[in-house]
Amino acid sequence: MRSSALSFATIRDLICFGLTGFGLVWLVLRGAEQMGYNWHWRQVPRYLFIFSEGVFIPGPLLKGLVVTVEITLVSLVLAAAIGLATVLLRLSGSFIGRWLARIYLESIRNTPLLVQIFFLYFVMAPVLDLGRTATAILALSLFEGAYASEIMRAGIQSIGRGQWEACYSLGLSQFQSYRRVILPQALRRILPPLTSQAVSLIKDSALVSTIAVYDLTMEGRTIVADTFLTFEIWFVVAAIYLALTLTLSALANGLERRFPRIA
Repeated sequence: MRSSALSFATIRDLICFGLTGFGLVWLVLRGAEQMGYNWHWRQVPRYLFIFSEGVFIPGPLLKGLVVTVEITLVSLVLAAAIGLATVLLRLSGSFIGRWLARIYLESIRNTPLLVQIFFLYFVMAPVLDLGRTATAILALSLFEGAYASEIMRAGIQSIGRGQWEACYSLGLSQFQSYRRVILPQALRRILPPLTSQAVSLIKDSALVSTIAVYDLTMEGRTIVADTFLTFEIWFVVAAIYLALTLTLSALANGLERRFPRIA
């Protein structure tokens, strides 16, 4: 009985999903028809890749994808490091450390990312002699690190006080307590919201195109300006971003299942 109910629910969900997808496709096609837009999908593949004499040659969209992935991966690592350092300062006994962390958090969270990118690129980059890519990575890392620190703080503070008392009774230092007891337990709890933040980072990376970093979005804008394949190119770019975020979510879900459950 339960199996049949489950299969019925699955079939129902698939039907709803199919109808929703069909409706969205119909709306797009109908809107394009009202605008008098002519589709040219056959021209899109060459902007992804081509084969010349049996040799695979990546197109501009794939080259932009590589830049986006590189920026995202480096920014993820730096954001995690910045977030961890910030939360440790906030939870430390240092008055100056807590206030520095607080100033950083409030400054980053209460200003738009685009403004931060422009400030770093036009004001700080010439002083620090940073290139466009380095500036983009720094801006994304600082922005996402602020949100990651709050996620980490919530995870650490969710660990019961008894765990700290057990650490101190065993003679562990604060650093050893964090590394061996507190952070391993907090990691499983903070992994889902950190995954959401990482997905947000992938999407926010599109803003680095405003300072002429040739990521996926910038390559898409260039192709659209040259070919006027507006809908085709942006749909492909959106699909690539969707594939990236879904892949990241799947990896995070697999990693989450490897951790033991915590009550």
